[in-house]
Amino acid sequence: PLLSIIFLLLISLIDLENFKTQTVRSAVNVREGQGVVLLCGPPPHSGELTFAWIFNEYPYFVQQDSRRFISQETGSLYFAKVEPTDVGNYTCVVNNTVTKEKILSSPTPLVLRSDGVMGEYEPKIEVHFPDSVPAAKESVVKLECFALGNPVPEISWRRTSGVPFPSKVKTKNSNAILEIPNFQQEDAGTYECMAENRRGKNAARGRISFHAKPHWLQTITDTALSIEENLFWECKANGKPKPSYSWLKNGEQVMAEGRVQIENGALSIAALNLSDSGMYQCVAENKHGIIYSSAQLMVLASPPSFSKSPLRALLKARSGSEVTLECKPQASPPAISLWKKGNEILQRTERITLFPNGTLKIANVTKRDAASYTCIAKNQFGTASTTGKLLITDPTRITMRPTNMEIIVGESIVIPCQIACDPALDVSFSWAFNGQLIDFQRDSDHFERVGGSISGDLMIRNIQLSHGGKYVCVIDTDVESLSTSAILVVKGPPGPPDKVSVEEITDSTAQLSWTPGRDNGSPITGYIIQARTPFTVGWQAVDTVPEVVNGNMLTATVVGLNAWVEYEFRVVARNTVGLGEPSPSSAKTRTEDAIPDTAPTDVGGGGGTKSELVITWEPVSEELQNGEGFGYIIAFRPVGTVTWTRAVISTPGVARYVFRNDTIPPFSPFDVKVGAYNNRGQGPFSSIATVYSAEEVPSVAPKRVRARSVSAAKIEVIWEALPAIPERVLGYEVVYWEDDTKPDTVGKVRISGNSTQVNITGLKANTVYYLSVAAFNTAGPGPQSAPINNTTKKPPPDRAPLNIQWTMIGSTLTLHWDPVVAMETESKVTGYLVLLKRHHYNDINTILTNKTTAELTLSASDNYLIQIKAVSEGGEGVGSEPIHIHKLSMGARGSGSSRLSPLCRSAVLISALLSSVW
Repeated sequence: PLLSIIFLLLISLIDLENFKTQTVRSAVNVREGQGVVLLCGPPPHSGELTFAWIFNEYPYFVQQDSRRFISQETGSLYFAKVEPTDVGNYTCVVNNTVTKEKILSSPTPLVLRSDGVMGEYEPKIEVHFPDSVPAAKESVVKLECFALGNPVPEISWRRTSGVPFPSKVKTKNSNAILEIPNFQQEDAGTYECMAENRRGKNAARGRISFHAKPHWLQTITDTALSIEENLFWECKANGKPKPSYSWLKNGEQVMAEGRVQIENGALSIAALNLSDSGMYQCVAENKHGIIYSSAQLMVLASPPSFSKSPLRALLKARSGSEVTLECKPQASPPAISLWKKGNEILQRTERITLFPNGTLKIANVTKRDAASYTCIAKNQFGTASTTGKLLITDPTRITMRPTNMEIIVGESIVIPCQIACDPALDVSFSWAFNGQLIDFQRDSDHFERVGGSISGDLMIRNIQLSHGGKYVCVIDTDVESLSTSAILVVKGPPGPPDKVSVEEITDSTAQLSWTPGRDNGSPITGYIIQARTPFTVGWQAVDTVPEVVNGNMLTATVVGLNAWVEYEFRVVARNTVGLGEPSPSSAKTRTEDAIPDTAPTDVGGGGGTKSELVITWEPVSEELQNGEGFGYIIAFRPVGTVTWTRAVISTPGVARYVFRNDTIPPFSPFDVKVGAYNNRGQGPFSSIATVYSAEEVPSVAPKRVRARSVSAAKIEVIWEALPAIPERVLGYEVVYWEDDTKPDTVGKVRISGNSTQVNITGLKANTVYYLSVAAFNTAGPGPQSAPINNTTKKPPPDRAPLNIQWTMIGSTLTLHWDPVVAMETESKVTGYLVLLKRHHYNDINTILTNKTTAELTLSASDNYLIQIKAVSEGGEGVGSEPIHIHKLSMGARGSGSSRLSPLCRSAVLISALLSSVW
């Protein structure tokens, strides 16, 4: 094929070179309106060409339309009718698709004659396809059709059979080309091209016939045969026209003679010999193609050999069974076989069968058949043998079988499977569950095989409902396979009911129905109905009629529902095992509305400003409003009167009403009740509560207000109680501030009752504070007293006592420390505070001394924690490092110092903690 391509390339180059050397072409004279053909005229060539035309000069190419057409069959340029704009030089461009070379012809001048214009005339088809067009399967078929004429003819296509074109068929170049891709058998037939203008029409027809290159229906495969055997190979191919066959051996033609016969696609060779080995090819060919099917023939000649198929060294068989021994030597030609039992040649008997292929079969074997068996094979090239020992074993018996059982889900069980067998046998146990072999590694969470070599008991832990079914114990030995089975019924809580629906609903009841779920091995004994609303936390059990829904019922009426609330329902089944999974919930359904049946609670009030009656209550939850348009009716009257004043509030979330009227006396008692209503009507009122109207603030300010600085952060304020005044006094309010120009520094302390003294804490040290006192009641504070001022003490020293020395003699602890000296900005030290805490006790004992020494008596049964602080009029200073005294130190002399480095202090503290538990 490569040489052929090279040859075609050379020929194409030569031909196109000749095309280059053509002489200048004569001018073509034509009248306006006349049709004309400009010939490309390429010389003979090989390989496919494509054509184009240049108008006057490159790169102006002739554009094809309904009036101009370039045939890719002839290369010629066709004008249906010439127009003045067509005058010029035309050059044919030839492209070789093999060499990719592009060659230009000599120009052809097109000249317009001056002797008038051509009149109209009917179409004349200048380009048409042959009468017979062979087309190969799956090829692309292109049919050309173009006509000269004035006016320019229109081209159309059809099949003479009337069958419409499939969607894959396309037309191109103003219908001058009909293209049929992927040509198939059904595309074959007669096609017609019609050219038509107003002067007439013309037609061309041709038949496309279907042709296909060969393809295989049956091929040959590699074959190995013994010498003197017969070979028969057959190959079959399909194609159109029908392919012919030939055979090759090692690339050479096979001729039919003597032992070799060829008939169509069949090759037979009788009495094969070694020279017949080789590579064979079946060749199928028609004019559209050629295909090959190849296979290797191996002719074998060898002495017998048992290297690939020896007898097993030891073969075990159960007494009473049938034994088959196969003698399968590799030999070419096939060997003749005979059998020996020990040294004795075996003969056919009632129990012993010798097959032509060498197989030995012994029926109903007994212990006497146990022996060594030898198969001897022989052909013309040699002899070989193979020997195996036959061992007869006692039958295996199942001594303990599984029995059908029932068990509750979650429990565990052992299913027995035990045997008695011949000790010479290898035994294995396996279990199948519902026809599937149990994988003990993958399913180890539930399944385990327990017992010894002759026990295949199956343990199932934490049994689930899915474990119910048939269990088969399979016992496999060298000689037989036994099985025994049992049914395990697993009982569990019922499965979820289904299809819960609300059949009928009122303002307080719902009629439900459902379908039962699986009983899971134990009959359903009853059902529980649960409901959920937007106002509940999760699902709640509800009351039903009948009160107890037994397992045979599939309907029930839920009672005690709230009106105008959206409910979902679900059903839970129970049996003797327990409660099952709940059903899917029903569709959300709202109960009907109703008059409110719940009154607001916690009615009270009071307070407010002058001339106000403030009434409060606990709002009714949305769940109990029973319908739309919910609101409150507030009714009140002065105590001792008969007529109620009413007010309506239409906002469900409001919980407060204020009645204002200048005639309301201060702190006057009223009877108050609150009711509820909705669009359906008015509900009940609450019980009557007594509420007082707003009172007036105290009208008098406290007198004789005094202040005393207690420490750096505390001031004590004292005043004189107010005498009896018309207004109530519920307590006193002290207001304090640092500076009149800084309102954000104002603080406030209130004290209820008759107390006339209060400590103000959390103040800044050494700071001036202004203070004022006022009485207050529910209406607010009254007038304030005239302001007074007071300055807090300087702060205590911010240093702890240092160089603490202690000595322990018996139960007496003596402490010494350095004095703390206050700075100018600090309060002078007036003494020291020793804090003593016993382990396991929350109380702290304190000792105040004006010295820098203290003596303490400690109990021998306790551990102690001691700390020392400086004391001044500004308060307590910073505490010293804690001193730990362990009870084991009692009765022994010792001393210590708290003036240590931080590292040493930590070591002492850790030592003390390790020796005791604090």
